[in-house]
Amino acid sequence: MGRTARLFVVSGPAGVGKGTLVSKVRERRPSIGLPVSATTRKPRPGEIDGVSYHFLSNDEFDARVEAGEFLEWAQVHTNRYGTLKCEVDACLSRGDSVILEIDMQGGQNVRKIYPDAVLIFIDPPSWDVLVQRLRGRGTETEESLSVRLKTAERELALAHTYDVRIVNDDLEEAVCELERTIETFETE
Repeated sequence: MGRTARLFVVSGPAGVGKGTLVSKVRERRPSIGLPVSATTRKPRPGEIDGVSYHFLSNDEFDARVEAGEFLEWAQVHTNRYGTLKCEVDACLSRGDSVILEIDMQGGQNVRKIYPDAVLIFIDPPSWDVLVQRLRGRGTETEESLSVRLKTAERELALAHTYDVRIVNDDLEEAVCELERTIETFETE
């Protein structure tokens, strides 16, 4: 049975480990496309423009929105993030599946354009673990932590709208489950 290129959306609260899971799956399956997202936020230490994100000014972001270049974009906390349509379409047209790590609002927007997209929600093992992970990053002020936790509450309340839910308790187990999910949907 052959594989069909699919669009996968991975969402979940900040600090749940979405980026780590997606990165580990891509190490095992480098053919899966991961379009570089655009953002108006400032780079964090070690992030590279065009690799980590396309870091855009607000004016540049506005121009691309106006030109219809985004598959989805959303305001997340105090910044905007988006996925360029051309990058997603290029991967799918080559026959490569695509995995997007985006917030839930973006995931719902993607579903409107690609109804067969597979939405995967990453759950924390518990609320306390999520709070510990966010504090452990060392990048959050009390104010930004409060904003992220309020957002996480809303996201967890809507997680049932996703096709698949994976609890990121044991990293290796969660990576294997995400990889199995991708393989299952590619061979449907």
